[in-house]
Amino acid sequence: MAPKETMTDAAYTLMTKRKKEIEFARLWQEVAKTMEIPPEKLARKKAQFYSELMLDTRFASLKGNKWDLRTRRKFDEFHKDVEVSDIDDDEVDETEDDEESEGAKDSEEY
Repeated sequence: MAPKETMTDAAYTLMTKRKKEIEFARLWQEVAKTMEIPPEKLARKKAQFYSELMLDTRFASLKGNKWDLRTRRKFDEFHKDVEVSDIDDDEVDETEDDEESEGAKDSEEY
């Protein structure tokens, strides 16, 4: 017996047939139709699908809530929701040294 296809697997199959990115709403409509998701489950499954899409490394989140296959995109094209602040390397090293000197970590136990 073949395993049941996941929503992200269905999205991947649909997107491999496309030549370019797709808006999330349209992708969701196509996945819901393909998987025959009952109307009473659409809202809950939509949220689940979005979460799974975010975690699946096959997909790239782009500006304008559009999605594409990661293999078709350059790294700097991915939409980034979280910005990493510039932290001085010396500050990080000092913080790590402080934690180790407090005796909070005992790496030999691990």
